[in-house]
Formats: sequence, structure tokens, C-alpha cells
Amino acid sequence: MRIALLGGTGDIGEGLALRFARDTDHELLIGSRDPEKAREAVSEYEADLEHRGVDATLKGFVNEMAADRADIVVLSVPPYHVGDTVEAVADRLDEDTILVTPAVGMKGDADGLHYHPPGVGSVSELVANRAPDGVPVVGAYHNLAAGKLADLDVTFDLDTLVVGDDADAKKLVRDLSNEIEGLRALDAGPLANAAEVESVTPLVINIAKYNDDMHDVGVKWV
Repeated sequence: MRIALLGGTGDIGEGLALRFARDTDHELLIGSRDPEKAREAVSEYEADLEHRGVDATLKGFVNEMAADRADIVVLSVPPYHVGDTVEAVADRLDEDTILVTPAVGMKGDADGLHYHPPGVGSVSELVANRAPDGVPVVGAYHNLAAGKLADLDVTFDLDTLVVGDDADAKKLVRDLSNEIEGLRALDAGPLANAAEVESVTPLVINIAKYNDDMHDVGVKWV
């Protein structure tokens, strides 16, 4: 299976690329608006993996080309770029492509970060509204700390909540996520529940902010 990480040069993209490369045998395509930046990131990721004894091959492309070649497209871009990114690659997507979004709308003040969803209710629903008809949208990886995700020395024992209206697409993303060592994907229902899932992200960031012994906090549901 081919997985494209659009905006794969950023924090969440780097973490997912490294974890997927180490723990799965899927083909990884790193996307960026600047193809040279994508290729530079690929070189860095491959060097990190090689240093850890992992022989993995990643490829770098402009976002549109990465999306065109992928079975699963992960929008690993900031929430304010999500809509534009979907529109930029829309003609490369079809009903056989699963679009995954981990983005969360937040705003900060002196007290910390606060959930700040778009008018449609959640970033996941915004993506579904912008995606071409028939393209299944799944929300996942919202509550994973990018720093912990990208540090392969950190052992996971975390959950990710998965939302979506297409049951088959949601199951495939859950199965894929469960291939990452120490990560458990839980079904959190349809896209209508995305706001509740996304709102957990500023909470865990604030917990890390106010507790000196906690960094890159994650969630485990028991």
C-alpha cells in the first residue's frame, strides 16, 4: 500500500513517516509544496532510519504527485492549510483514495491552548466538505504529540481515536495504525464526533504545560 504524507516535511509528517517506515512495509511518499524540500526531508529520514538499522526507502514529490500515487493520503499540514491543500490535490483523488486528517484547530493565550474549530464543527468535517464527492475522509492521529512521534527512542503505549463515515475506510486506517508498535487505534464513531476527539488535543498540551514532569503527553483509554 502507498501512503502519501502531504506536508510530510513538518513535525507530524516526520513522526508518521519514521514510525511507518520502521514498523511497516508500506511505500511512503513524502509530499511538499516544494519538491526539493520533500527530497531533502527524505534524505534526512532515511539517514535517521539507517542509523537505527532500518533499511527503508521513501520518495519525495510535490504534494499533487504524491497524492496521485497513493492509496491513503494523510494531510499532515497545519489546520489553516488543510482546505487549500485538499483543493490543490482534489483532481488527484478518487473514491479509492482515503483522505486522513490529523489537524486540530487551536488558539493560544496566556492560560494555554484552546480548541478553536472551524464553522462546520471540526477540521475533519471541513476536510470532508472540501474533498471531492465519493472520497472517504477519516480523522486520526489528532492527540499524538509530534515530538514523541518523531523520536524513535520513545516506546509507545498510546491510543489514537479514529472517526469517519465510511466503515471500510475507517477500518483500513485503524488496521494501518495498529501496525505502528505501541499504538492502538480505537473507533470513535462518525465524523460528527470529530469535534470531541479533536478537542482532546489542547487538553493534553495544557497538561504538559502545567506539569514539569510531563512532556509530549498522550492518551491511553482503559
